[in-house]
Amino acid sequence: MAKWGQGDPRWIVEERADGTNVNNWHWTERDATSWSKRKLKEVLEGLVVEGEAGRCEIGDLKHVEGEASCNSRKGKLIFFYEWNLRLSWKGTVKESGEKHKGSVEIPNLSEENEVDDTEINVSKKKGEGDVLKDLMRTEGTTKVREALRDYLKALKTEFTLGMILPTKAPAGQELATERKPSGSTVQDSVTPQSLDIVGVKIPTVRIHMREVFNSPADELYSIFTKKELVQKFSKCPAVIEAEKGGKLQMFEGFVSGEYTELVPSQRLMLKWRCRSWPDEHYATVALNFQDLAAQSELELECKGVPVSHEESTRQCWKKQYFEEIHILLQQSKDSME
Repeated sequence: MAKWGQGDPRWIVEERADGTNVNNWHWTERDATSWSKRKLKEVLEGLVVEGEAGRCEIGDLKHVEGEASCNSRKGKLIFFYEWNLRLSWKGTVKESGEKHKGSVEIPNLSEENEVDDTEINVSKKKGEGDVLKDLMRTEGTTKVREALRDYLKALKTEFTLGMILPTKAPAGQELATERKPSGSTVQDSVTPQSLDIVGVKIPTVRIHMREVFNSPADELYSIFTKKELVQKFSKCPAVIEAEKGGKLQMFEGFVSGEYTELVPSQRLMLKWRCRSWPDEHYATVALNFQDLAAQSELELECKGVPVSHEESTRQCWKKQYFEEIHILLQQSKDSME
């Protein structure tokens, strides 16, 4: 066997906890078909299209035929997808109040074509109401393309969490530098001091993020500790035992851990890991809640994240937690008005 720094990298044996796919060299594949069908329904169904002619809404995803997969080779991700989709739509003409129905067909959404070049066909059942058909062909097509981009973005970030396995960092390499906060409400940083060696010499980093939510701190705290609320924003069954030593499992088992400290409305501490991480490796997560008048600020500190999972972990918290909680809070506000 070649030692680290010697020989062909395909045969280098790294100090990994699980010894899986050393150096990310070998071809691995993950089937994204079932996940994609759920995601396509999520991003497409319920789209609202409004204009001077009237109002339309995308209904059910009537037909979903195709497949999708993600492959890892030499540390790179390669995507394959091909879909034939048919959606229903219904609308109301603004002036007359007439109601009409139709369909939207997407015969070939694939990696071979850009979303802007993907064919989208709009049809309407017999009768008048061509103004709505024109609305769907223009504004409706734009909305559908935006939704397809959301699906592809999620496929390349959300679905691929953990596909690139940790590799041993070259000696002396600077793994992280201070990242200056942007103008958005999310701020994150990884400092050189956050580099740590835990367990079986797995290089790790610390992730720090802040997010402001339109809810008081006690309500935001409940979203992380009440099973029914966790299942609402995660859109999956969950195991939530919100007590010291209680178990945590979310996103169909992709995320798991346990509660280690609970201070109602103020602070949560968790042992937290992604299924794709080396066996028995956990990060330490601190969630601090602070009231800001009608809003609250959540400060996240996640220590012990495997270096090569840094970006996917940040995306997990941003996309799967923060953005979905914003949506849940807005839906709750809308239902009360």
